[in-house]
Amino acid sequence: MQRTRTYATTVGSQPVDLPLVQVSDDCTIALLICVDLGVAFAETAGHELAALLAPFRPELVVSVATMGIPLAIEVSRASGLDDYVILHKTPKIHLGDSLSEPVRSITTAGRQTLRLDPGRAGVLRGRRVAVVDDVISSGASTAAALSLVRRAGADPVAVGVLMTEGRAWRDTLGADADRVVALGAVPVFRPSPDGEYLRPDWG
Repeated sequence: MQRTRTYATTVGSQPVDLPLVQVSDDCTIALLICVDLGVAFAETAGHELAALLAPFRPELVVSVATMGIPLAIEVSRASGLDDYVILHKTPKIHLGDSLSEPVRSITTAGRQTLRLDPGRAGVLRGRRVAVVDDVISSGASTAAALSLVRRAGADPVAVGVLMTEGRAWRDTLGADADRVVALGAVPVFRPSPDGEYLRPDWG
């Protein structure tokens, strides 16, 4: 594959051209930023993802700020649910002594902390939960989210994503990998030995 600036794929029924972004010396990713693709895209993707999640009968949707917020809204709406819970990666005054999990993302430098608002923890208790996000790549954010919702007393019955990226997330999630449903898949990309090409690596 010759070095290009975008990678053409589909998210469910919707075609997208994703920019290729180098994240390390030996890894480039096709970057999907849901919040940059517009209201109609998020609405359609949310409905299609909700259809994939329906057999799991989720009672509540959980996602991670900020990229997952539009998706959480649209999946909840399409599922006939009137509430959702957002996990936070930045400290906020209202979070107080929240439940938290360390997390490291492929697209963010350094270690972060995923937090659950203590005021929302009770909403999760005893509920069947679908964790949704735009992309799962390393699986670290998803693993932290699953840990948090379990600590809050919820049952994470499914993970719904717009795209899976490579396969490293399977090792990170272990048995939870079987809970993942997705509207599409993209590889990661590795440089050729001479550095002139990017080669798709499905892992």
